[in-house]
This record gives sequence, structure tokens and C-alpha cells, in this order.
Amino acid sequence: MSAAMSLSSFNERRPLLRVENVGKSYGKTIGCRDVSFTLYPGEVIGIVGESGSGKSTLLNLLSAQLTPDSGRVDYDMEGQGLRNIYDLSEPERRRLVRTDWGIVHQNPRDGLRMDVSAGGNVGERLMAVGQRHYGNIRAEGLDWLSKVELDASRVDHLPKTFSGGMQQRLQIARNLVTRPRLVFMDEPTGGLDVSVQARLLDLLRGLVRELGIAAIVVTHDLAVVRLLADRLMVMWKGNVVEEGLTDQVLDDPHHPYTQLLVSSVLQV
Repeated sequence: MSAAMSLSSFNERRPLLRVENVGKSYGKTIGCRDVSFTLYPGEVIGIVGESGSGKSTLLNLLSAQLTPDSGRVDYDMEGQGLRNIYDLSEPERRRLVRTDWGIVHQNPRDGLRMDVSAGGNVGERLMAVGQRHYGNIRAEGLDWLSKVELDASRVDHLPKTFSGGMQQRLQIARNLVTRPRLVFMDEPTGGLDVSVQARLLDLLRGLVRELGIAAIVVTHDLAVVRLLADRLMVMWKGNVVEEGLTDQVLDDPHHPYTQLLVSSVLQV
């Protein structure tokens, strides 16, 4: 799937996620304001902006880690149609996060059980979707370590013995092993060396496309969204100031803030 793909190819399908006028404030400080968009199965949306632009607040609202002051987020619950995630019971939300969603944190320590082996981290997600056969779980765990370019001999090692890049790849395996329909990614390559970032991005792009996963990627790095995202939203002071197909927004930015972001990257 090309980042320049026509939006009509997505619009022919039922939305996976529909966001309507979502807003959140912290006292007098606006986290995000009046955000609306629709995400379709298999589509990747990038959300960019500098620190404090509101992108992390928005991601936390979309993934039900925060409750909005206004608006709603409807998710296509299999067999139930679109439902507002804030109306779900706590057990229903937990099940979504454990099975149908994935969350890739910037710091892999926030998304891994550091006192559980690499294989155990992957196996926990499989058990959450009902797998119980130890041999099958271990075999799939080994297969996924290979997919994310981790040596199978490290399957019984603790994540704390891994490098930062290896921990991030393990976190990706833990999240994608259940083939979730939607993955939230918060600065997935943040804090990693440039060479490690490049390999990780290639890995992510391949897996997301191969599995047909929808994703929302929050980052300040325009190179990340150009590689991963079909569509792009630019945030500034809590507002979405520009959106569209990724290549179009980055190659022909209209809003002054987007122009500043793009020009600052080109000047580095």
C-alpha cells in the first residue's frame, strides 16, 4: 500500500475508528481541541507536531488512557458495530487493549514485563486471546522473535539484558503477535541510534503492511511518517492545522506551521 494511495480506496470500507470533536484541557491549558477524523482498516495515520502540540494527549484519548472533556471515539467492535470506547465497561476496555489493540511505547520498558523472559512476553499476549498449548505458544514466540530479527537463542533471556533497539523489537513482537486490528505507536523510534531507527522502521513498515494492520503513529520525526503513514495530521497548540495524504502534505505544505516543520528538517 502506497502512502500516496487515494482515500477513496479506504472510504469504500466501514470505518474502524471514528473520532468526533474530541477535546481535552488541563485547567486553562488546552491538550487538544475539536479533533475529528476517520480511520479505515489497514490505514496508517501519522500525527506530527513539536513537544506540547497535543499529539500525545490525542493518542492517550484515542487509546482510552484518558477520558475527553468533549466528543467521542467510536471503534468497530466485532459483532457489535461502532461503539463509543468511553461507554465500554472497564473489562471491555482491558480486553480491547490486550487483544484487539496494540500499544507500542517510546520507552519499551513501559510495554514489556522486564521480569519475564522474551518468549514469555510474547506468550502472554497469545494466552490473552485464548491459546493454551505450551508447545504452540513457544513455537509462535520463536517465530516472532525471528520476524523482528531477534536471535531465537535469546527466547529465555530477560528483556533487561537486551539493548534498547532489541527491547523495542521485542515490544513490537509482543504487540503484533495477536494480529491486532489497530496499533497505537508513540515515538516508536525515539531515543534510538540512527542506524537502529532505519532498521526498525523497515521492520515496522513490512509487518504492518503484511498483516494489514491499521495504525496511528505519533512522532515529531517527519521521516518516520513519510515511511509509515498513508495520511498525515499536523498538530499545533492542540489543534489539527493541516491534514491530507502524507506525501502531499510534506511536499506541498499549506499551513505556516507545517511549512516551518518541513523547512526545519530540510535545513538540518
